[in-house]
Amino acid sequence: MPFADELLGASAVEGLTTCLVLAGYDTARTSATVTEFDGMALKNRSDLIRDALIDDLPEPFTGFVSAVNELIDQPGCTGWMVWPITEAVALRATAQRTTGAFDIGLALLAELTPRLTSEFALRTMLLADLDRTLAAARAWAESSDHHVRRLASEGTRHYLPWARRVPELLRHPEATLPIVDALYLDPSEYVRRSVANHVNDLSRHHPDLVVSTAARWQSAPDANTGKLVRHALRTLVKKGDPDALALLGFDAPTGLDLTELIVDPTVDTGDKLAFAVTLAHSGESLVNVVVDYSIGFRKANGAITHKVFKLATKTMRPGEHLRLSKSHSFAPITTRRYHPGRHELAVQVNGRRMGVAEFDLLGAVDSTVLR
Repeated sequence: MPFADELLGASAVEGLTTCLVLAGYDTARTSATVTEFDGMALKNRSDLIRDALIDDLPEPFTGFVSAVNELIDQPGCTGWMVWPITEAVALRATAQRTTGAFDIGLALLAELTPRLTSEFALRTMLLADLDRTLAAARAWAESSDHHVRRLASEGTRHYLPWARRVPELLRHPEATLPIVDALYLDPSEYVRRSVANHVNDLSRHHPDLVVSTAARWQSAPDANTGKLVRHALRTLVKKGDPDALALLGFDAPTGLDLTELIVDPTVDTGDKLAFAVTLAHSGESLVNVVVDYSIGFRKANGAITHKVFKLATKTMRPGEHLRLSKSHSFAPITTRRYHPGRHELAVQVNGRRMGVAEFDLLGAVDSTVLR
């Protein structure tokens, strides 16, 4: 996650207060939020600005809605300052406890989403009234605005990054299928990628549902469906799910042998681990192969946990030897803490592990997770 200062810092608040002034509203609480930012994570800053914005805007809901519409009319109302606006809309709309206010809130989120995204605020609506929000999202799937169509898919994802979980969605994973079914042929890559990520989310606990959905799409495809399905099945492919692999044309690796696995014996943290793989195909026909590798990272307690990475997708001829090489970076990153000691590199072909080699990570430096 980027630094909070880069997204919701003083400049974003200054831009928001400028829009408030131009729209004729008070800015006292909103402008004062910058004095409280030190040490705050991004979501906490958004919540702080949201609450201040609610204080600065009219208390009656009709007045609040008019104020938000005036903000939307400001050309400068764009970028990360929009996040707390969307959150304020969702909070005020659900607090009214009327279907009329709820629908107005949904409409405002659709209006705001092209300015940044309303996907995070939509979680408040889903938690308050799942069926009504999903019905709106299904209607958004027919919008002429690709930002709104993407909101339909992205905002209803089961494991949307940075966002709150919606327990009812997790209990009913099939509830969003009408939305993604309506969007998998979307002309926008921006929307289709969201659809693929949405379905991939379901891979965690519902692989059969993911495979059956992908198979249904492949039975009525367009020129982009193959790419979308591959992206939607990427987690299942890494896990070696046989049904997902078969759907993509990767059968059990009969006649394939790993004849060489060369891995550097040591690597320093901050450097790259070089390795090479050679496969031999002794079968009698062409075979499609997806080759992945996994790094077995050592945890603080000494346990090894593997994470899978892509290596190559190829078609091998009978008698062919395929040599692949790569360097894996051990530069410190924000999402992983490195620990020195023995690690592993494994190679899997069409979901089946075919070889493992060990190496030592030296001089490990822990990464720092960003706020």
